[in-house]
Parts: sequence; C-alpha cells; structure tokens
Amino acid sequence: MTKLRVWWIPQVPMEAFYIPVESPEEGQKVMNILATYDCFRYNHNVKPDYANTGGLEYFNEESGEWEDWYFEDENSYYDNLDEYIEEQSDRAAEIEAQNKALLEQVYFD
Repeated sequence: MTKLRVWWIPQVPMEAFYIPVESPEEGQKVMNILATYDCFRYNHNVKPDYANTGGLEYFNEESGEWEDWYFEDENSYYDNLDEYIEEQSDRAAEIEAQNKALLEQVYFD
C-alpha cells in the first residue's frame, strides 16, 4: 500500500476532496486536524452547522481503483484506523498528544 489518501467531506452532502498522505499515521493526523477545524469553525459561528465525514484509502494497483484502507499481516487484520494506530503504531502516543492539543481548542455542545 504505497499510495494513500485521506478523503474528506466537510458538509454532507457534497463531494469529497482528497489529501495525499505518506502513512496511516499521517492520515490519522490529517483527519484529526480537519475534524477539529470543522468544530472550531462551528464554535466561532463561521458555519451554522456541520455534518462531516472522512476516511483513508489506498490505491489498489491490481484493480486500478481507490479502496478503503486496511492493514493485514500474518498475525492481525485492521480495518479501523484508530485501533491500528493504538495497537500497532510506534507513533500512537505522539498522535494522541497532537489530537489532545487540537481538542483543547474546541468544545462540544
């Protein structure tokens, strides 16, 4: 899985925009930033509401199509990025700290 991208829809329904990323960890960081930014704009009355969604995709060379990300090796299978980062990534603590810093800037009703 050498080609990865985040897809993000800041207001459902509308089309997604795409951000190339280098790793699942970078994808998680980008999605955390986008989600928190949407909330920040809502908190400060920049937008009246939001219903966002996003995810991580990889480019399947065999099919020539973008598909939902997953990780599989001889011992494990993940299709949930949060679980993968928490259990498999050596950057889990770093990503959690970054997300905590983001979330300190917003509030949820």
